[in-house]
Amino acid sequence: MVTVRRYRAEDAKAWNRFIAESKNGVFLFDRGFMDYHSDRFADHSLMIFHGESLFAVLPANERDAVLHSHQGLTYGGVISDRRMKTADMLAVLEAICLYAHEAGLRRIVYKCVPHIYHALPAEEDLYALFRCGARLVARSVSSTIAGGNRLGFNSGRRWRIRKSQEVGVVAESQKFDAFVALLAHRLAEKYDVRPVHTAAEMRLLHSRFPEQIRLFAWSAEGEMEAGVLVFDTGRVLHTQYIGATETGRRHSATDVILDHLIHERYADRPWFDFGVSTVDGGTVLNAGLVRQKEELGGRAVCYDAYEIAL
Repeated sequence: MVTVRRYRAEDAKAWNRFIAESKNGVFLFDRGFMDYHSDRFADHSLMIFHGESLFAVLPANERDAVLHSHQGLTYGGVISDRRMKTADMLAVLEAICLYAHEAGLRRIVYKCVPHIYHALPAEEDLYALFRCGARLVARSVSSTIAGGNRLGFNSGRRWRIRKSQEVGVVAESQKFDAFVALLAHRLAEKYDVRPVHTAAEMRLLHSRFPEQIRLFAWSAEGEMEAGVLVFDTGRVLHTQYIGATETGRRHSATDVILDHLIHERYADRPWFDFGVSTVDGGTVLNAGLVRQKEELGGRAVCYDAYEIAL
């Protein structure tokens, strides 16, 4: 029998252990990452049991009587281990819907974990969503490089990278304040937005996950002129933030960093993900941004969200 209950703070160890052993979980679902912004979200994560055994979890929050796949995360539906089979997931999603209805929630917004993050095939939820009549409400497009079949950078970028390697150097850095200042200036100038994470939050998360969250910088004459903050999930290296000063842009410094990460530092990763180039639930494509990523060899992977009416 499948049962569902709300996550409690005392469940943290069991939750984290389950994530570490799951077939589609990543460090972003560890409570050490999820809870850093607990003041911004009303956590309503779920623990799903088969009998007495923890069988699956759902990172989630509640807002306006809606249960969301956690809005502080880019993706994250039902996280399961290798025991999960298709018929099991039908029962799990049915139990989640019943729980949400009895809790007075009106609907569920469910963000799938993209297949590139799966250690084992884990799309049982897609079939269960179809069976329960879920409606696709968002489809964002990310650009991803397949490590075993890289397309490579275009010739113009390769020439600029060679020239820039003569001017500056790439190295790992912990100068998060300098990077956020650089990034904030560029985002405000070009998009009129701010970075989601502050420098203090970056330092905190790096201290909790030093192997998974890392900053790489291109410096010339001792000054950081470009940086790339990456999230390493083991299978996927994801660029969380990319930024450069005017000097860095003139020297294509971010391309130099990305070349180093893709072809040297993390050449063994199955996937290198640049992140989404869409806004408004995927209805608007930033053509210039996606073109830049595709010139680096990226091709489309979709990040989907579904809505279940209760």
